[in-house]
Amino acid sequence: MKKILKEYEIGDAVIDGLITNLAKKSSSAETEYLLREILTTAVKLGRESSDRGDLKLVNNVLKELRYSFKIFAPYRDVKKVIIFGSARSKKTSAGYKMAEKFARRLTEKGYMIVTGGGPGIMEAGNKGAAPGKDFALNIRLPFEQKPNPYIDEKDKIINFKYFFTRKLVFVKETDATALFPGGFGTHDEGFEMLTLIQTGKSKPRPIVLMEPNGSTYWGTWKRFINNELLKNGYIEKEDLSLFRIVKNVDEAVRYIEDFYKVYHSIRYVSGLTVMRLNRKISNRTLGFINKNFKDILASGAIAPSLPTEKEIQDGEFPGLPRLEMNFNMRNYGRLYEMIAIINKDRARKNTSRRSA
Repeated sequence: MKKILKEYEIGDAVIDGLITNLAKKSSSAETEYLLREILTTAVKLGRESSDRGDLKLVNNVLKELRYSFKIFAPYRDVKKVIIFGSARSKKTSAGYKMAEKFARRLTEKGYMIVTGGGPGIMEAGNKGAAPGKDFALNIRLPFEQKPNPYIDEKDKIINFKYFFTRKLVFVKETDATALFPGGFGTHDEGFEMLTLIQTGKSKPRPIVLMEPNGSTYWGTWKRFINNELLKNGYIEKEDLSLFRIVKNVDEAVRYIEDFYKVYHSIRYVSGLTVMRLNRKISNRTLGFINKNFKDILASGAIAPSLPTEKEIQDGEFPGLPRLEMNFNMRNYGRLYEMIAIINKDRARKNTSRRSA
């Protein structure tokens, strides 16, 4: 068990002893130290703050997160796609129909759908999802945002008071993002997702900006990105690799599936970046990425590796092959480009031809 830093205590032997005993009785040996720190933080807050509003905020946030984790815990092994878009899209609109078809196709392929739970594009996502294959993270508002009627299992509706806890759960519990045309909220969610990935605060994921044929929404947005952000040096050209604009459902589904074709997941361990793969890649692809992605390495090379001790302790996919590198933790757009190359690896197909 991880040793508790002595300085992170209340400083009162009686209270610290009570916290220690409560943590032991309320958690596993592996998580005891974390619960002890949570309890210590709560007691510190109570002793240091007399502001009722501060305590109410922390209390509500903890409650919302605890309940969300409880609801999602049984489904952590199933990939999920979050669908963002306007709450005001009409049922007869091309965007609504596109979102409905998109959700249907994804759940047919084994994915689950997560929406904001409201009307419009969110409703279309829940409507298109197969029964029991969707979640709704609803925000309590004085107008507009009531849960839509297409959520089959009411225990999969989570009501949030705060936008920031809701957005945290959106990111934490999903593996891909689809953005349809929308208003301020859609842009807020989209730009936050891009920012988190660009800065390494969220792990790589496919982000698709979806619109039906004839729509100019994302094309106009992309021109703004190019003319104002890229041209003025506010972002790098490689950052444009963090998303894909698509005009049809088939392309969007294919992009999401292809993102996880060979690439599985990533873990940062003691300064190293460990990329887990669904299968080994060919020596040819390994040589190619070493030659063409030197610029994203702080030192060394990209090499096959075994699971780290930390991954083994945490039970994180010990049977999967891995690549290990000293990623510079800065060029995430280039990292996306490398993932795209890895996903195009044809090692298995070439092996089959040789065997034939």
